[in-house]
Amino acid sequence: MSRRNHTNVPEFILAGLTESAELQLVLSVLFLLIYLVTVLGNVGMMLIIRLDPHLHTPMYFFLSHLSFLDLTYSAVITPKTLENLLTSTKSISFLGCFIQLFFFVFLGTAECFLLSSMAYDRYVAICNPLHYSLTMSPRLCCALVTVCYVIGFMDSSANALCMSRLHFCDSNVIRHFFCDTSPMLALSCTDTYDTETAIFIIAGSTLTVSLITIAVSYIFILSSILKINSTSGKKKAFSTCASHLLGVTLFYGSMIFTYLKPRKSYSLGKDQVASVFYTIVNPMLNPLIYSLRNKEVKNAAVRIMQKENTTKQVKLPLG
Repeated sequence: MSRRNHTNVPEFILAGLTESAELQLVLSVLFLLIYLVTVLGNVGMMLIIRLDPHLHTPMYFFLSHLSFLDLTYSAVITPKTLENLLTSTKSISFLGCFIQLFFFVFLGTAECFLLSSMAYDRYVAICNPLHYSLTMSPRLCCALVTVCYVIGFMDSSANALCMSRLHFCDSNVIRHFFCDTSPMLALSCTDTYDTETAIFIIAGSTLTVSLITIAVSYIFILSSILKINSTSGKKKAFSTCASHLLGVTLFYGSMIFTYLKPRKSYSLGKDQVASVFYTIVNPMLNPLIYSLRNKEVKNAAVRIMQKENTTKQVKLPLG
Protein backbone atom coordinates (compact mmCIF):
# COMPACT_ATOMS: atom_id res chain seq x y z
CA MET A 1 0.00 0.00 0.00
CA SER A 2 2.82 2.42 0.88
CA ARG A 3 4.53 1.78 -2.46
CA ARG A 4 1.30 2.45 -4.28
CA ASN A 5 0.91 5.76 -2.47
CA HIS A 6 4.56 6.77 -3.04
CA THR A 7 4.56 7.74 0.63
CA ASN A 8 7.68 8.47 2.65
CA VAL A 9 5.76 8.15 5.91
CA PRO A 10 6.46 4.76 7.58
CA GLU A 11 4.23 5.54 10.56
CA PHE A 12 1.92 8.16 11.99
CA ILE A 13 2.03 9.98 15.30
CA LEU A 14 -1.28 10.40 17.12
CA ALA A 15 -1.22 13.84 18.76
CA GLY A 16 -3.88 12.74 21.23
CA LEU A 17 -6.28 14.83 23.25
CA THR A 18 -3.88 16.96 25.29
CA GLU A 19 -0.19 17.61 25.91
CA SER A 20 -0.68 18.14 29.65
CA ALA A 21 0.81 15.24 31.65
CA GLU A 22 -1.63 15.79 34.51
CA LEU A 23 -4.66 15.82 32.23
CA GLN A 24 -3.38 12.75 30.39
CA LEU A 25 -3.26 10.86 33.69
CA VAL A 26 -6.80 11.94 34.57
CA LEU A 27 -8.09 10.96 31.12
CA SER A 28 -6.31 7.60 31.22
CA VAL A 29 -7.98 6.70 34.53
CA LEU A 30 -11.37 7.93 33.29
CA PHE A 31 -11.12 6.10 29.95
CA LEU A 32 -9.94 2.91 31.66
CA LEU A 33 -12.97 2.96 33.96
CA ILE A 34 -15.27 3.64 31.01
CA TYR A 35 -13.69 0.81 29.03
CA LEU A 36 -14.10 -1.66 31.91
CA VAL A 37 -17.77 -0.70 32.29
CA THR A 38 -18.17 -1.01 28.50
CA VAL A 39 -16.72 -4.52 28.44
CA LEU A 40 -18.65 -5.70 31.50
CA GLY A 41 -21.90 -4.08 30.36
CA ASN A 42 -21.86 -5.39 26.80
CA VAL A 43 -20.55 -8.86 27.65
CA GLY A 44 -23.11 -9.04 30.46
CA MET A 45 -25.91 -8.02 28.11
CA MET A 46 -24.92 -10.67 25.56
CA LEU A 47 -24.70 -13.37 28.24
CA ILE A 48 -28.07 -12.48 29.78
CA ILE A 49 -29.76 -12.58 26.35
CA ARG A 50 -28.00 -15.82 25.52
CA LEU A 51 -28.78 -17.60 28.80
CA ASP A 52 -32.40 -16.53 29.38
CA PRO A 53 -34.97 -18.16 27.05
CA HIS A 54 -37.48 -15.37 27.74
CA LEU A 55 -35.19 -12.96 25.85
CA HIS A 56 -34.93 -15.08 22.72
CA THR A 57 -37.02 -12.60 20.74
CA PRO A 58 -36.23 -10.41 17.70
CA MET A 59 -35.73 -7.27 19.79
CA TYR A 60 -33.12 -8.90 22.02
CA PHE A 61 -31.53 -10.64 19.05
CA PHE A 62 -30.81 -7.19 17.59
CA LEU A 63 -29.77 -5.91 21.01
CA SER A 64 -27.21 -8.70 21.41
CA HIS A 65 -25.64 -7.68 18.08
CA LEU A 66 -25.67 -4.04 19.18
CA SER A 67 -23.72 -5.06 22.28
CA PHE A 68 -21.27 -7.00 20.12
CA LEU A 69 -20.75 -4.00 17.82
CA ASP A 70 -20.29 -1.63 20.76
CA LEU A 71 -17.81 -3.98 22.41
CA THR A 72 -15.77 -4.37 19.22
CA TYR A 73 -16.10 -0.70 18.32
CA SER A 74 -14.68 0.31 21.68
CA ALA A 75 -11.86 -2.26 21.42
CA VAL A 76 -10.75 -0.74 18.11
CA ILE A 77 -10.27 2.74 19.63
CA THR A 78 -9.96 2.74 23.43
CA PRO A 79 -6.94 0.44 24.09
CA LYS A 80 -4.73 2.37 21.66
CA THR A 81 -5.95 5.65 23.16
CA LEU A 82 -5.04 4.41 26.64
CA GLU A 83 -1.62 3.32 25.42
CA ASN A 84 -0.95 6.76 23.96
CA LEU A 85 -2.08 8.48 27.15
CA LEU A 86 0.15 6.32 29.38
CA THR A 87 3.30 6.21 27.25
CA SER A 88 5.52 8.74 25.53
CA THR A 89 5.43 6.74 22.29
CA LYS A 90 2.30 7.77 20.39
CA SER A 91 3.10 6.18 17.06
CA ILE A 92 0.95 3.85 15.00
CA SER A 93 2.17 2.05 11.90
CA PHE A 94 0.93 3.06 8.47
CA LEU A 95 -0.84 -0.27 8.04
CA GLY A 96 -2.14 -0.24 11.62
CA CYS A 97 -3.66 3.20 11.05
CA PHE A 98 -5.54 2.05 7.96
CA ILE A 99 -6.71 -1.11 9.73
CA GLN A 100 -8.05 0.99 12.61
CA LEU A 101 -9.81 3.32 10.16
CA PHE A 102 -11.28 0.34 8.25
CA PHE A 103 -12.84 -1.28 11.33
CA PHE A 104 -13.94 2.08 12.71
CA VAL A 105 -15.98 2.76 9.55
CA PHE A 106 -17.12 -0.86 9.23
CA LEU A 107 -18.50 -1.12 12.78
CA GLY A 108 -19.94 2.41 12.79
CA THR A 109 -21.83 1.83 9.53
CA ALA A 110 -23.08 -1.58 10.68
CA GLU A 111 -24.40 0.02 13.88
CA CYS A 112 -26.25 2.70 11.89
CA PHE A 113 -28.20 0.09 9.97
CA LEU A 114 -28.66 -2.13 13.01
CA LEU A 115 -30.37 0.78 14.76
CA SER A 116 -32.57 1.09 11.66
CA SER A 117 -33.44 -2.61 11.88
CA MET A 118 -34.34 -2.16 15.54
CA ALA A 119 -36.62 0.75 14.61
CA TYR A 120 -38.37 -1.47 12.03
CA ASP A 121 -38.77 -4.17 14.70
CA ARG A 122 -40.46 -1.65 17.02
CA TYR A 123 -42.70 -0.51 14.13
CA VAL A 124 -43.92 -4.07 13.52
CA ALA A 125 -44.39 -4.72 17.26
CA ILE A 126 -46.55 -1.63 17.79
CA CYS A 127 -48.28 -1.13 14.44
CA ASN A 128 -48.87 -4.76 13.52
CA PRO A 129 -48.69 -6.75 16.80
CA LEU A 130 -50.95 -9.63 15.67
CA HIS A 131 -48.53 -10.55 12.90
CA TYR A 132 -45.34 -9.70 14.78
CA SER A 133 -44.09 -13.28 15.23
CA LEU A 134 -44.83 -14.11 11.61
CA THR A 135 -43.28 -10.93 10.18
CA MET A 136 -40.17 -10.83 12.38
CA SER A 137 -39.23 -14.43 11.73
CA PRO A 138 -35.76 -15.72 12.65
CA ARG A 139 -34.92 -15.84 8.96
CA LEU A 140 -35.77 -12.16 8.44
CA CYS A 141 -33.89 -11.13 11.59
CA CYS A 142 -30.77 -12.97 10.46
CA ALA A 143 -31.11 -11.44 6.99
CA LEU A 144 -31.38 -7.91 8.40
CA VAL A 145 -28.32 -8.36 10.61
CA THR A 146 -26.36 -9.85 7.71
CA VAL A 147 -27.25 -6.85 5.52
CA CYS A 148 -26.00 -4.52 8.28
CA TYR A 149 -22.59 -6.19 8.30
CA VAL A 150 -22.40 -6.40 4.50
CA ILE A 151 -23.18 -2.69 4.08
CA GLY A 152 -20.64 -1.88 6.79
CA PHE A 153 -17.98 -3.90 4.97
CA MET A 154 -18.80 -2.30 1.62
CA ASP A 155 -18.70 1.24 3.06
CA SER A 156 -15.42 0.65 4.89
CA SER A 157 -13.87 -0.92 1.79
CA ALA A 158 -14.90 2.06 -0.33
CA ASN A 159 -13.57 4.45 2.32
CA ALA A 160 -10.25 2.57 2.52
CA LEU A 161 -9.95 2.61 -1.28
CA CYS A 162 -10.47 6.37 -1.37
CA MET A 163 -7.94 6.98 1.41
CA SER A 164 -5.38 4.63 -0.17
CA ARG A 165 -5.12 6.97 -3.17
CA LEU A 166 -3.72 9.76 -1.00
CA HIS A 167 -0.02 10.62 -0.77
CA PHE A 168 1.51 11.21 2.66
CA CYS A 169 4.93 12.70 2.14
CA ASP A 170 5.38 15.52 4.64
CA SER A 171 4.02 15.66 8.20
CA ASN A 172 3.01 12.40 9.88
CA VAL A 173 1.32 13.91 12.97
CA ILE A 174 -2.41 13.14 13.06
CA ARG A 175 -4.12 15.84 15.08
CA HIS A 176 -6.47 13.38 16.72
CA PHE A 177 -6.46 10.48 19.18
CA PHE A 178 -7.22 7.84 16.54
CA CYS A 179 -6.98 7.40 12.77
CA ASP A 180 -10.02 9.21 11.44
CA THR A 181 -10.82 10.49 7.98
CA SER A 182 -10.76 14.29 8.44
CA PRO A 183 -7.41 14.61 10.26
CA MET A 184 -5.81 12.16 7.83
CA LEU A 185 -7.08 14.13 4.84
CA ALA A 186 -5.43 17.20 6.35
CA LEU A 187 -2.03 15.44 6.16
CA SER A 188 -2.17 14.59 2.48
CA CYS A 189 0.26 16.48 0.26
CA THR A 190 -1.98 16.03 -2.79
CA ASP A 191 -5.36 17.45 -3.76
CA THR A 192 -8.04 15.75 -1.66
CA TYR A 193 -11.15 17.28 -3.22
CA ASP A 194 -12.27 14.14 -5.07
CA THR A 195 -11.49 11.90 -2.11
CA GLU A 196 -13.24 14.22 0.32
CA THR A 197 -16.31 14.40 -1.94
CA ALA A 198 -16.49 10.63 -2.32
CA ILE A 199 -16.16 10.03 1.43
CA PHE A 200 -18.74 12.73 2.16
CA ILE A 201 -21.19 11.03 -0.22
CA ILE A 202 -20.56 7.60 1.35
CA ALA A 203 -20.96 8.87 4.92
CA GLY A 204 -23.91 11.10 3.99
CA SER A 205 -25.71 8.27 2.21
CA THR A 206 -25.21 5.92 5.16
CA LEU A 207 -26.54 8.40 7.70
CA THR A 208 -29.36 9.62 5.46
CA VAL A 209 -30.72 6.19 4.48
CA SER A 210 -30.55 4.82 8.00
CA LEU A 211 -32.06 7.97 9.51
CA ILE A 212 -34.91 8.02 6.98
CA THR A 213 -35.70 4.40 7.87
CA ILE A 214 -35.77 5.27 11.56
CA ALA A 215 -37.81 8.45 11.01
CA VAL A 216 -40.44 6.72 8.83
CA SER A 217 -40.74 3.87 11.33
CA TYR A 218 -41.31 6.28 14.21
CA ILE A 219 -43.80 8.38 12.26
CA PHE A 220 -45.99 5.27 11.91
CA ILE A 221 -45.28 4.30 15.53
CA LEU A 222 -46.33 7.74 16.80
CA SER A 223 -49.46 7.62 14.66
CA SER A 224 -50.40 4.24 16.15
CA ILE A 225 -49.68 5.35 19.71
CA LEU A 226 -51.89 8.42 19.34
CA LYS A 227 -54.79 6.16 18.29
CA ILE A 228 -54.60 4.23 21.57
CA ASN A 229 -57.43 5.34 23.85
CA SER A 230 -56.03 4.54 27.31
CA THR A 231 -53.23 6.59 28.84
CA SER A 232 -51.64 3.46 30.29
CA GLY A 233 -51.64 1.85 26.85
CA LYS A 234 -49.92 4.86 25.32
CA LYS A 235 -47.34 4.91 28.10
CA LYS A 236 -46.61 1.21 27.72
CA ALA A 237 -46.25 1.51 23.93
CA PHE A 238 -43.95 4.51 24.21
CA SER A 239 -41.81 2.84 26.89
CA THR A 240 -40.94 0.06 24.46
CA CYS A 241 -39.35 2.66 22.16
CA ALA A 242 -37.85 5.07 24.69
CA SER A 243 -34.53 3.27 25.13
CA HIS A 244 -34.04 2.90 21.39
CA LEU A 245 -34.90 6.54 20.76
CA LEU A 246 -32.38 7.68 23.39
CA GLY A 247 -29.67 5.46 21.91
CA VAL A 248 -30.38 6.74 18.40
CA THR A 249 -30.29 10.37 19.53
CA LEU A 250 -26.92 10.00 21.28
CA PHE A 251 -25.29 8.03 18.47
CA TYR A 252 -26.54 9.99 15.48
CA GLY A 253 -26.24 13.38 17.16
CA SER A 254 -22.50 13.08 17.66
CA MET A 255 -21.94 11.41 14.26
CA ILE A 256 -23.81 14.11 12.33
CA PHE A 257 -22.01 16.88 14.22
CA THR A 258 -18.65 15.39 13.26
CA TYR A 259 -19.06 14.14 9.70
CA LEU A 260 -21.87 15.86 7.82
CA LYS A 261 -19.98 19.09 7.20
CA PRO A 262 -17.17 20.28 4.89
CA ARG A 263 -13.57 19.65 5.97
CA LYS A 264 -12.92 23.41 6.12
CA SER A 265 -15.35 23.46 9.06
CA TYR A 266 -13.22 20.91 10.93
CA SER A 267 -12.52 22.08 14.49
CA LEU A 268 -9.98 20.02 16.42
CA GLY A 269 -11.36 20.72 19.90
CA LYS A 270 -15.09 20.37 19.15
CA ASP A 271 -14.68 17.35 16.89
CA GLN A 272 -12.48 15.56 19.41
CA VAL A 273 -15.08 16.01 22.14
CA ALA A 274 -17.78 14.59 19.84
CA SER A 275 -15.43 11.76 18.81
CA VAL A 276 -14.72 10.83 22.44
CA PHE A 277 -18.46 10.61 22.99
CA TYR A 278 -19.36 8.27 20.14
CA THR A 279 -16.19 6.13 20.21
CA ILE A 280 -15.58 5.74 23.95
CA VAL A 281 -18.61 6.92 25.96
CA ASN A 282 -21.53 5.79 23.79
CA PRO A 283 -20.54 2.06 23.73
CA MET A 284 -20.69 2.19 27.53
CA LEU A 285 -24.07 3.94 27.63
CA ASN A 286 -26.00 1.57 25.36
CA PRO A 287 -26.06 -1.47 27.71
CA LEU A 288 -26.91 0.85 30.60
CA ILE A 289 -29.76 2.47 28.66
CA TYR A 290 -31.25 -0.85 27.55
CA SER A 291 -30.82 -2.58 30.92
CA LEU A 292 -31.67 0.12 33.47
CA ARG A 293 -34.84 1.08 31.57
CA ASN A 294 -35.86 -2.50 30.84
CA LYS A 295 -37.65 -4.66 33.42
CA GLU A 296 -37.31 -7.77 31.24
CA VAL A 297 -33.51 -7.55 31.30
CA LYS A 298 -33.50 -6.94 35.06
CA ASN A 299 -35.82 -9.88 35.65
CA ALA A 300 -33.72 -12.07 33.38
CA ALA A 301 -30.58 -11.18 35.34
CA VAL A 302 -32.35 -12.06 38.60
CA ARG A 303 -33.54 -15.40 37.18
CA ILE A 304 -30.03 -16.29 36.01
CA MET A 305 -28.50 -15.46 39.39
CA GLN A 306 -31.21 -17.43 41.23
CA LYS A 307 -30.65 -20.39 38.92
CA GLU A 308 -26.90 -20.18 39.50
CA ASN A 309 -27.37 -20.08 43.28
CA THR A 310 -29.75 -23.04 43.12
CA THR A 311 -27.24 -25.01 41.05
CA LYS A 312 -24.46 -24.31 43.57
CA GLN A 313 -26.66 -25.39 46.47
CA VAL A 314 -27.54 -28.67 44.72
CA LYS A 315 -23.84 -29.38 44.14
CA LEU A 316 -22.96 -28.88 47.82
CA PRO A 317 -22.14 -32.24 49.51
CA LEU A 318 -24.72 -33.41 52.02
CA GLY A 319 -23.68 -33.74 55.66
